[in-house]
Amino acid sequence: MNYTLSLKLLLFSFLFIPLLTFSQNVTGKIMDGSTNLPLAGANVIIKGTNTGAQTDFDGNFSLNVDSFPVTLTVSSLGFETVEQVVNEPGVVNITLKESATALNEIVVTGLASSTKRSNSANAVASISASDLTGVTVQSGLDGALYGKFNGAEIKANSGAPGGGISMRLRGVTSIFGDQQPLFVVDGVYVDNSSIGLGNNVVSQAAGGGNPSTNQDDASNRIADIDPEDIESVEILKGASAAAIYGSRAAGGVVIIKTKRGKQGKPTVQFSQVVGLRSPTQLLGLRDYTQAQITALGGPSNPVLRDYEAELFDHTRVSTTTRFSTSGAKDDTDYFLGATHRDEPGLVDNTGYTKSSVRLNVGQRFNDWLDIYVTSNYINSKADRGFFNNGNANRTVGYALAFTYPWEDLSPVNGVYPQGGAGSNVLETVALTTNREEVNRFIGSAKSNIKLLTTDQHRLKLVLEGGFDQYTLRTTSIFPKSLSYFASPTSLGGVSISGTTINTNYNLSAFLVHNFDLDNGLSFTTQLGSFYQDFDRNTVITIATGLNGSQTNLGQSTNVSTQQIIRPQQDTGFFVQEEINYNDQIIGTIGLRGDKSTNNGDANKMYYYPKANLAVNIHKFDFWSLDEVSYLKPRIAYGEAGRFSNFNDRFTPMNPQFIGGQSGLSPGNLRGNPNVGPERQSELEYGLDFGLLDSRLNFEISFYNKKIDDLLIQSQVPTTTGFTNQVVNGGELENKGIELGLNANIMEKDDFSWKAGIKWWKNKSEVTRLDVPSFTTGGFAASLGTFLIQEGKSATQIVGTFDATAFTPEEIAARDPEGDGFFVYGNAEPDFQMSWFNEINYKRFDFTFLWHWKKGGDNINLTTLLYDLAGTTWDYNDTGLDPSGQLSNGDYRASQAFVNPDPVIEDAGYLKLREVGVFYTLPSDLIKYANQIRVGVSGRNLINIFDYNSYDPEVSNFGNNVLGNNVEVTPYPTSKFVNFHLNVTF
Repeated sequence: MNYTLSLKLLLFSFLFIPLLTFSQNVTGKIMDGSTNLPLAGANVIIKGTNTGAQTDFDGNFSLNVDSFPVTLTVSSLGFETVEQVVNEPGVVNITLKESATALNEIVVTGLASSTKRSNSANAVASISASDLTGVTVQSGLDGALYGKFNGAEIKANSGAPGGGISMRLRGVTSIFGDQQPLFVVDGVYVDNSSIGLGNNVVSQAAGGGNPSTNQDDASNRIADIDPEDIESVEILKGASAAAIYGSRAAGGVVIIKTKRGKQGKPTVQFSQVVGLRSPTQLLGLRDYTQAQITALGGPSNPVLRDYEAELFDHTRVSTTTRFSTSGAKDDTDYFLGATHRDEPGLVDNTGYTKSSVRLNVGQRFNDWLDIYVTSNYINSKADRGFFNNGNANRTVGYALAFTYPWEDLSPVNGVYPQGGAGSNVLETVALTTNREEVNRFIGSAKSNIKLLTTDQHRLKLVLEGGFDQYTLRTTSIFPKSLSYFASPTSLGGVSISGTTINTNYNLSAFLVHNFDLDNGLSFTTQLGSFYQDFDRNTVITIATGLNGSQTNLGQSTNVSTQQIIRPQQDTGFFVQEEINYNDQIIGTIGLRGDKSTNNGDANKMYYYPKANLAVNIHKFDFWSLDEVSYLKPRIAYGEAGRFSNFNDRFTPMNPQFIGGQSGLSPGNLRGNPNVGPERQSELEYGLDFGLLDSRLNFEISFYNKKIDDLLIQSQVPTTTGFTNQVVNGGELENKGIELGLNANIMEKDDFSWKAGIKWWKNKSEVTRLDVPSFTTGGFAASLGTFLIQEGKSATQIVGTFDATAFTPEEIAARDPEGDGFFVYGNAEPDFQMSWFNEINYKRFDFTFLWHWKKGGDNINLTTLLYDLAGTTWDYNDTGLDPSGQLSNGDYRASQAFVNPDPVIEDAGYLKLREVGVFYTLPSDLIKYANQIRVGVSGRNLINIFDYNSYDPEVSNFGNNVLGNNVEVTPYPTSKFVNFHLNVTF
């Protein structure tokens, strides 16, 4: 018995005494200092070791400590890192403060990984929810991005309700391809197409020198996304960062993450915004003399009627109602948000309504499995009016140019007179319909499966899927009663019905392995594959010769149908290795491979490598300069691409009807079975540094971006039976600089002031062209157009000239190639700059954003049309004619179709993009409300420019980014004043 008892005591001693010695426990809770809520996912590490833990959903952690004292390092993305000395076992509670700088923001580095901004080797732009919608209400995501990040040229296509922008990141990236960036929402590759309505049959816009049928002022589909749902936006502006997206990233990538629930009590928020919409500016009437009225066929002493004011000079009331609730407890989090927006347009019978509902749910099943599901349903309707180019004088703006103020266009007994312009603008506004209706669902699911977790190794499988489907229904009705359909030889009324069904889905699977060594080295390896399917089917049916007042397609004399089907399947892989040494040296190498059915050889794999390096010099032991808070030089290289267009590999067939038999004949464009993607390579290098304890934070970036294998049309011998073929046959280059400064100017208990300045500049050059120089993007060289020419800017604007007005020496100097063109301008801005300020005083918040675009020219054909009619607002002014003999209108008209210089104008501006003043009421004012915030805000309230039209932000050709500076009688732009009520329960 004694022997047995002694043995038990001995065994107990071997087990228990070491536990007392080596398993001393430290527990505690990490709190979010801004919300006073537990902080999940924070890292608690014993300094100088790899021993650590991560807080659970309640902010709790537990550590076994060998010996004391120890220093605990507590960190979390978006918060200041805290170090605390612990001398004995027990409970340690620590509160983290939000970072005063953006250095701890999380940014994307791979398809399944991310890192702190302080370790990033790229200038990734990040926009938070408060930056997007914290100042003023936004109609859509497109308008919420203006001036908020470096390297972008964003331009509204018109002022029509429902959005519509062209967006270019770091310069021109294609001549004929789509230059819009890729938009990824919660892992879903969302479609951002701009689909025409088929109105060319009435407007005849494509018959005026430019065959583009994309002149219907259609909106972009990214306008469907509700900015109120967004948590953050990251912009990968060039291939050095966007190489992870391969052949879809030549235009850059915009990564959007929507909101999800946070730990703590459920939160309910309600907001109501009432807005006032009015025109940015009106152009007014010409200051006619009686002699001028008589010369234009007008009567004596007429009463002048301002039809522009009748159409546009309105103040409309808009409303935005928002409800959201969110929360998280234990292993489940949720977010539910709903928005309804009603925005009447300036013009009667135009406007935009949208309803959006989002539900995001996350569930952690156990320590090794979780899933996060997002879903978003959008329903919208946009009545956009009938504007832009129209060579039959039927669009509102075009006809307004030729409408004289002494005409009486009012209806008599319900019947409108036709008017001298060929159409009656009042009639067009009252009777025509030009509508887009969208039903859209966007959903995603992501699951993390932890396969292995040890002190040094972590291996997980990341599965992700996304789905985006919408039905776009377009309706255009031009009833038979319209005065310009009175002639028996006219179209006799037109009804156009369009349906687009777009379905995208993407699937991916990645393995992510983390390996941490005792010497401070850590490795993150990811390897995976993906599959993406895109299918768009557009059917437009056009009925002419309507029966009486009927608008049904079947109640017509003639019916024609157009169908465009664009299927595409992409697949490939991605592999990447990230190496981090103590957050001092961070390097990454990676490779993506893509193949697509859009390429000439659908089975050929195209490869896109990337590599980058960042060095946090301030984290080395030798660093002793206290005034410099951090210093990080960085360099990054990457390649990306743009798939060839769906029809480039095929020879289009034209329908024929001969001898009573239908058939097909080849078109003039020969398909190219060897066509491949455009390829882009970018070298970016820069320096990030902070001064005065990170109160001043600077970011400097330079880039050199080359686009090779440009898709262009090459002439082929007519003996082949064709005239053109799409080939990879050119190269262009963009060079630029981006500067940023964020300053925490003052921080006190009851007063704070933060400011940010961004400045950016880009220059492009066509460095190789395998075909002769050619013009594109405009209507005609006599009206101004782009000339794609080796050794010159890709955005230069050229035109014809009057040879009798110049000496041979002058012509030789301005037209050295002898091609008959002078260079009159450039669409590329000289530079852009934005200035943001946020001032908080006690319960008041004051915020504003200025945006300055210096230079960059537009082709203003609106003014030219008014000149030709003799109705221009500044017709009688002087100063343009070099001889000083002609008025402005007479001079511009005299140069029409010979010298486009007078209509190529500086499109620079200075705009107050956003301004807001808010007041937070005392928290005990209403029992059940945690916070009540009221305020007033404005969008585009101040607009300073010399441009001779409604607004220099305009594009007749929609989101055609190369030709996005051509104006033809657009829908006027608006400014907004909004009144806010925000309540949090």
